[in-house]
Amino acid sequence: MYAYIGRRLLLIIPTLFGIMLLNFVIIQAAPGGPVEQMIAQIRGTAVSATVRLGGSSEGETGRGAGPLAGQAADAASKYRGARGLDPELIRQLEVLYGFDKPPLERFNLMLKRYLMFDFGTSFFSDRTVVSLVLEKLPVSISLGLWTTVLVYLISIPLGIRKAVRDGSPFDVWTSALVIIGDAIPAFLFAILLVVLFSGGTFLHWFPLRGLVSDNWQALSWPARILDYGWHLALPVAALVVGGFARLTILTKNSFLEEIRKQYVVTARAKGLAPRRVLYGHVFRNAMLIVIAGFPSALIGILFTGAVLIEVIFSLDGLGLLGFQAAINRDYPIMFGTLYIYTLVGLGLGLVSDLTYVAVDPRIDFARREA
Repeated sequence: MYAYIGRRLLLIIPTLFGIMLLNFVIIQAAPGGPVEQMIAQIRGTAVSATVRLGGSSEGETGRGAGPLAGQAADAASKYRGARGLDPELIRQLEVLYGFDKPPLERFNLMLKRYLMFDFGTSFFSDRTVVSLVLEKLPVSISLGLWTTVLVYLISIPLGIRKAVRDGSPFDVWTSALVIIGDAIPAFLFAILLVVLFSGGTFLHWFPLRGLVSDNWQALSWPARILDYGWHLALPVAALVVGGFARLTILTKNSFLEEIRKQYVVTARAKGLAPRRVLYGHVFRNAMLIVIAGFPSALIGILFTGAVLIEVIFSLDGLGLLGFQAAINRDYPIMFGTLYIYTLVGLGLGLVSDLTYVAVDPRIDFARREA
């Protein structure tokens, strides 16, 4: 097993390199890079799809372009919208954002810095990527962790119950709930919760903004915990409703498949109690496929699945940060967060394999590879 873990850890290096290289090529080929973004700001034609976090408009234009904005000439440029601007201004913008170097050199420099976990500074907020990620991390961890825990606590018992009572009235009416939960997107359910319970048309029971109240530091610890849960109740509920349906169906189908196998019939014929058969024999086999989806579920909710939820409930997390970075072509944030997400995802993949062994000791990855 230790040899298998070592091989998996070594495999992270080429996998991470390939992912970073592929995304670097794709992003570099996309139009509207940071130089063009700044040119649009200089000309006053920039249109931002989001509110940039962590900085002000003065900080954005104060990175060297503001004093040069008045310089103009008839020189053409390779950048869209740069015609009529002083070529020296364009050159200084390229130096400012590192585009004075060829792409291969920029990629190599980026990888060398990333090996030391130096992700640079955001182009448009004058803050380091690490500080921005650490600032947004509590929101994403809160949403991702509690959503994943609740989804599994609801889906696994419900899926097992539906498999055991397959075809019963309980299975029928819970299937209707599962279908409704799978059909309604999380963001649409979030809007419904806001309308009903957060100062919309009906009740105002829950807050609509932030992870905690403004006076959170002044509260006692029990009051802090209640305030934290009060703010998370609606966004987590929206994500749970959007995520529990598929896992419930997966759990039910996995247990149904195992229940119908011959070893279960044999165990029942020996007179074992139904609960002993279910949790002593069926559980470890049926749960393997459920465990396999845990890393992807956690990564999806933690980093990418809550962007619209964060917008609706005014939660400033990693999902919103990544979306804004993509819209504004903030390459340090884009590549820095991608590097972090990939490392976490690959690490959780290894954790998933080790969990396989914990659930079913008969699985031996090292022997299988040999």
